[in-house]
Amino acid sequence: MARKGQASKMAATGDDAGARRHYLASMHTATTANAASPSRSTPADRFLALIYDPFLWLGERRALQARRGELLKQARGLTVEIGSGTGLNLAHYPSGLDQLVLAEPDPAMRRRLQRRAGRVVPQASVIDASAEQLPFADETVDTVVSTLVLCTVEAPELALQEIARVLAPGGQLLFIEHVRASTPARSFWQDALAGPWAAFAGGCRCNRPTVATIAECGFELDVSEAPWRGMPGIVRPLACGRARPFRAAGAV
Repeated sequence: MARKGQASKMAATGDDAGARRHYLASMHTATTANAASPSRSTPADRFLALIYDPFLWLGERRALQARRGELLKQARGLTVEIGSGTGLNLAHYPSGLDQLVLAEPDPAMRRRLQRRAGRVVPQASVIDASAEQLPFADETVDTVVSTLVLCTVEAPELALQEIARVLAPGGQLLFIEHVRASTPARSFWQDALAGPWAAFAGGCRCNRPTVATIAECGFELDVSEAPWRGMPGIVRPLACGRARPFRAAGAV
């Protein structure tokens, strides 16, 4: 993968299209090899991957599918999706992206992701990478996508620092996350059921104040809240929007 030395090289070439094409081609080769590396999953991981799409089916039909489409039409350039899961975003990406890289650290999810990507976006690259350690050089990614991911990562602040690191000037984070409710009654139940829900949902924390965390990590936000019909009350509301690191906020 590209490291800081490569980042300096890219910065020196500026907007040189040939250098960027060479970088994307070399990255595609590396990410394809990464995806092929052997890894194991637990029975619990395999069960969660099996039920993930059916469990979200009603929530997708009633709300989330349309929101994915509205959000992802803003993706551009080199786009990296973290925590891609089973690939529910794949049908919503616009054509004409420079490259689409799908990062998923869970092997059971990644196997399903690779099959779906092969059918829907065969030119996409699938890699084994966590949100907290992204294998990209500094300031080389145009768009990072996070949908229902920051609730689950072990260290959301570290993940956001990594996102800020890899985003190029003018780069953007597109996100849909369920967040801590503002109403006392719902937030009470989110806190009370946080442990059982995390055990059931693969480590998902239903009570994280994710929007506040994004802002605290140095991002400028354009965000709106929406209900998530068809899903349990403890994973409502949804926060949907776009964020840019402050250093990039003034760029186009």
